[in-house]
Amino acid sequence: MRIMAIDYGDARTGIAVSDATGMLAGYTAVVQGRKAEQVAAEVARIAKERDADTLVLGFPRNMDGSEGARAELYRTFADLLKKETGLTPVLWDERRTTIEAHDILHAGGKRMKQHKKNVDAVAASLILEGYLTRLRMEQGGRE
Repeated sequence: MRIMAIDYGDARTGIAVSDATGMLAGYTAVVQGRKAEQVAAEVARIAKERDADTLVLGFPRNMDGSEGARAELYRTFADLLKKETGLTPVLWDERRTTIEAHDILHAGGKRMKQHKKNVDAVAASLILEGYLTRLRMEQGGRE
């Protein structure tokens, strides 16, 4: 089982794909692009190349849990991903992932100017980590 997490953005989209066991992030990338159709096609190419069978799309929510202003844009992108891949993306609460990604990069000694090229992939890894943790918790409850 390979899971691909997607941190969709206006200019850059972060990608993180789990290893074959579905336990760890095994691959990360950043897709450059502003046109949703082109980004979806590139995400689909990577999903096929990496044998992803589950897509997890970071979904914007407000701090109170309500849907963010950009929610409809992300739902439309999820529909594009479904058309391109045949997989229905899981919409995953992405609150604070970009902030946490910046914190991780800063703690690693990166200056703010250096964050741009990596922050989206780190944010996608955080989305993937959260989703994998939930899967492990659910599986632990069934045993």
